[in-house]
Amino acid sequence: MILNQAGTRRFKAYTSKHLDELLQRAGLGDEERLKVRAVATVLPFRTNAYVVEELIDWSAAPDDPIYRLVFPQEDMLPAEDVARLADLLKAEAPNAEIQAEANRVRAQLNPHPAGQKELNVPKIDDEPVPGLQHKYPETVLFFPKQGQTCHAYCTYCFRWAQFVGDADLKFASDDIGQMVGYLRSHPEVTSVLITGGDAMIMGESVIRRYIEPLLELEQLESIRIGTKALAYWPQRFVTDPDADATLGLFEEVTNAGKNLAFMAHFSHPRELESPLVESAVKRILGSGATIRTQAPLIRSINDDPAVWTRMWRRQLRMGLIPYYMFVERDTGPQDYFAVPLARAYEIFRDAYASVSGLCRTVRGPSMSATPGKVCVDGVTEIAGERVFMLHLIQARDPSLVGRPFFARYDPTAVWLSDLRPAFADRFPFEQEEALLPV
Repeated sequence: MILNQAGTRRFKAYTSKHLDELLQRAGLGDEERLKVRAVATVLPFRTNAYVVEELIDWSAAPDDPIYRLVFPQEDMLPAEDVARLADLLKAEAPNAEIQAEANRVRAQLNPHPAGQKELNVPKIDDEPVPGLQHKYPETVLFFPKQGQTCHAYCTYCFRWAQFVGDADLKFASDDIGQMVGYLRSHPEVTSVLITGGDAMIMGESVIRRYIEPLLELEQLESIRIGTKALAYWPQRFVTDPDADATLGLFEEVTNAGKNLAFMAHFSHPRELESPLVESAVKRILGSGATIRTQAPLIRSINDDPAVWTRMWRRQLRMGLIPYYMFVERDTGPQDYFAVPLARAYEIFRDAYASVSGLCRTVRGPSMSATPGKVCVDGVTEIAGERVFMLHLIQARDPSLVGRPFFARYDPTAVWLSDLRPAFADRFPFEQEEALLPV
C-alpha cells in the first residue's frame, strides 16, 4: 500500500482498466469476466484501495454484499446486450464501435428519472440554469463541477449518468455567482443540497468557494452535503492532508448559524465498522454538524430487515440520525436490484419494529418519483379490497404533502408507475400538476 510522509494511506482508485485483475481475485472465469467487462462499458466502474482491502470479504466474493455494491454483475443488463458488447470486446473492435453500442444500451436505461431534465431544471430569462435542480419550493440542489465523481461508484446508483462521460447527461456548474443570484431571487429557498457525485471528493479550498457565499444568505437555514465518503473514504475527515481545514470550514458554517447536515449514504452495516469511520464521525459531529443516514433497499445487498436493524442501531450509538430507506429508482439496472413494494414495506416494518424510538426518525420505504417522495405506509384491506396505503412526504405541489391515498395491491409492483388508484379514478398528483415558478 502506498504511504504518504505522515504514514497514512494515500487514495488509490481502481477503474475499468483494473477490472479484469480484480475479477480474477473474485474467482471469476474467463467468460464471466468478459461479460462483466461488457456491462462495465455501459455502467461506470470505480472503486478504491480502502473498499477493496478493508470492506470486501474476498473469501465470500462474488456473493459478498460490499463486492456486489461496487462491482458490476454480468446479469445487470439484458443478456442479448451483454452478448453483443462481449463479442465486440473479444474481437477487439474499435473503441468508437464499442462506445456506440454502449450508448445505445444506456439510452434504454432512463438516465434521468423523475423529470430531472424536464421538470427540475430552473430557468433565468427562459434559459436553463446549469448545475441546479429546484423540485421542491424550499430546496435547491447544486452540482459543483469538481464534485461530479465519487471515491467509489455504487452499482445501484441513480446518478450513474453523471459518470459516463456524456456532457448531455451531466448536471454540473462552477458558476457560483449564478447559483447565489438564483437563490436571492427565490427567497422561498431555505435549504441548499450540494450533491453529485460526491461533494467530499473536492478538496477544502474548492468546496470552500462554493460554501462561503452561502453563509451570507440570511434566507438559508441549512446547507446539506450528500456524501458516501464516510463509507468509502473516511480518511477524508481524519488523515487526508486537508482534513483539519475541512473540519474548520464545517465549524465556520455552524458558527454562522446554519444547520450543516451530512446526508451520509450507508448501504450495509459493514461500512460502519472501521475505527476510521468512528473517528471521522466524531470529528464531523464535533464541528457542530449533524449526520443523517440514508440508503436504498437493494436486492442481494441489504434486502433483509436484520441488516437494517443492525445498521440503524449502530448508527444511533455513533450519534447518527437514521433518515430514509429509499426504494431503488426507475433507472439503470432497476430490474436487477428492485425489491417489490410489498416486500419493501415488510422489510421496513420488521426493522422499524426492532429498534427503539430514537431510531424511528427513519422514514420509508420512500420512492423519489416525479410528483415527490412517495412513502409506502402499509398494506391493508378496505371495503373488501386489498390496497397499499401511501402518502407524499415531500411534493412538487406542497398542497399534496401528507395527504393519504390508496393504490390497488399488486405484489409485483416495484415503482409508482406500476400502481393503479384504488377508490378513485386517479391519484391526487395526477391532477394538473403545478410546476415550480422559475
